[in-house]
Amino acid sequence: MHEIRRRHLLAGAAAATLGGPALAQGFPDRPVRVIVPFGPGGGTDNLVRLIDPHVRAALGQPLVIENRAGAGGTIGGEVVARAPADGYTMLIVDSSIAINPSLFPRLPYDTEKDFAPVSLLATGPVLLLAHPSLPVTSLAELVAMAKARPGQLSYASGGNGASTHLAGELLKMVAGIDLVHVPYRGTGPATTDVVAGHVPLMFNGISAARPHVDAGRLGAIAVTGDRRAPALPDVPTFAEAGLPDVTASTYWGALVPAGTPPAAIEKLSEALRVGVRHLDVQERLTALGFVPIGGTPAEYAANLRSETAKWAEVVRKANVKLD
Repeated sequence: MHEIRRRHLLAGAAAATLGGPALAQGFPDRPVRVIVPFGPGGGTDNLVRLIDPHVRAALGQPLVIENRAGAGGTIGGEVVARAPADGYTMLIVDSSIAINPSLFPRLPYDTEKDFAPVSLLATGPVLLLAHPSLPVTSLAELVAMAKARPGQLSYASGGNGASTHLAGELLKMVAGIDLVHVPYRGTGPATTDVVAGHVPLMFNGISAARPHVDAGRLGAIAVTGDRRAPALPDVPTFAEAGLPDVTASTYWGALVPAGTPPAAIEKLSEALRVGVRHLDVQERLTALGFVPIGGTPAEYAANLRSETAKWAEVVRKANVKLD
């Protein structure tokens, strides 16, 4: 049996013998370790640190936040997958958790079997951006130009397999257009080159793109999501612009090792919901381009199944390969 899975089942069985009610009353009685599998200052890190004060107040214990970046989030994921299944180690991750199983031939864990969902925290729409030198102001104009000039327009991304790459591949598939992918080592360098006009197009998150949009350095063509983003209310959604199947929003959620007692999961889930739904936090998250959710373990489990299947199809059809 998979070694990580075996240890979690044993830990879960041992915890169950203690009794759910007793655990619920005593948990947590020490700090909870929170692994962020990306560097400081990114979207995931910002989300965690915004909700931190309210989550720790709800739990009655501090959160110890650790940034364990690298390998598309898999390094931090492995830390949590190998941790004791006792509720004291939690992973906060973005959509990479649903994308990585299709990208990496061998992960150091089984994404489906080695984690238990805790909460779907938030979603974040992404923008399709164009340099002002490109003579388009709408998605229809861009698609028409791309069809008239197949293989002549390019888009930048944060690297092969990055969410900004797969969003572009999804657009190509849905719209039936041929764009050339230009990968960079990170979304920051990609944004710099698009702002400089070296590459005409890219997908990016609202928090990173908004200063350039507000200053006129980039044009916002369309945004993913079911409704317009409050941070950029004048930008139409892909559905409004005629391509409702471009659903490339990012999702953030919390996971714990599989086998964690249900009572501990529910305590953590409740505390995370308190943090995300706090009025001040919602206002700040919305301003940064997040859409707060604060969902249940079941809601996050359903989201992971849906997103994993969707991105597996995109990776397969686009024949995406890692560097």
